[in-house]
Formats: sequence, structure tokens, C-alpha cells
Amino acid sequence: MQSASTATIERETARRHRIAVIDGPNMSNLGARSKKVYGKIGSLDELKAYVAGFGTRLGVDVEAFSSNHQGDILEFIHESAERVDGYIINPAGLTTVGEGVRHALEDTGRPVIEVHFANISAGAGGARGLGGGSIRSSFTHTATGMCMGMRQYSYIGALTALVLALDDEGFLGKSENEG
Repeated sequence: MQSASTATIERETARRHRIAVIDGPNMSNLGARSKKVYGKIGSLDELKAYVAGFGTRLGVDVEAFSSNHQGDILEFIHESAERVDGYIINPAGLTTVGEGVRHALEDTGRPVIEVHFANISAGAGGARGLGGGSIRSSFTHTATGMCMGMRQYSYIGALTALVLALDDEGFLGKSENEG
């Protein structure tokens, strides 16, 4: 996988945020999945390195976690909540049934960006959509934001947006009226 370009993003602070990136069930099979939806990326490890490398260039630390087991994901969220500034999650196989994970993320009080390689809202056969058609995520209604349909670039978009939002106290922190 090629590294990202040398594009520069101007940040409002030099704070080095820690972002947890969580990949759920089936993402461990990334290299063997539909090339139409998932592209040429060869493995979950390749994806993790790609996102971490971009994070380094953005000036943040990326902590990657993946599991095919919901309980492991819950334990990671519980133990990481105090050390991370925000989460990016691809719930993958938990997208429609991961209420426990969604609730744990909400309980952290940290911003959460939901990502998907595919456009999960697209109809069957739609551009960047899933073969079986659209699905409804149980994560979306409490996520801070969402980035989907852009393959591995969904992660880069989510990471960029989350970091810039964390830098902007008026977006996720104190409002300008709170002093």
C-alpha cells in the first residue's frame, strides 16, 4: 500500500492527541474481501500501518485495536477511556447488532467517528455500496460523525476531522459563551 501524500493540514494547536481506532468482526479478513468494496488493501495490519502513518504526519498518536469478539472490544473501550481523546470505529460485523459497544463508547464521553469502507446506505449494486444493499447502523445515532464509502480513505477523513474537531474547543469542548 502506498503512503499518503505530503498534504499539510493546519491545526489550531500542537497538542498530540491519542486516537483509538477500533476494527470489529470480519475486518481481520480484509485482504480476502470484495475488491469492489474494499479495494486493493492487503490486510488489516496494512490498514493499521496506513492510518498510524497518517496520524504521525498529522501529529497524533493512533492506537489500533481489532477483534472478532464483541467482549474484547468492550474491554478495550473500558480500559482505554481515560487515556484516549477520541475513537474511530468500524463496527463491521457489529454494525447492526453492537448495542453494547455503542453504549460503551457513548459512556466514555469521548467523540466517536463511525467509519465504513462501503457506503452502507447505498442500495444493492450502488456505487461503493454493499452487495446485499443498504443496512442501518445502530452506532450512527450517537456518533459524533461518520465517514463511509471511501474504502481506507474513510479512516483518513475521519482521523483528520476528529483531530481538527478536538483542536477546536468550540466544536467539542467549551462553547465560546461558557468562558
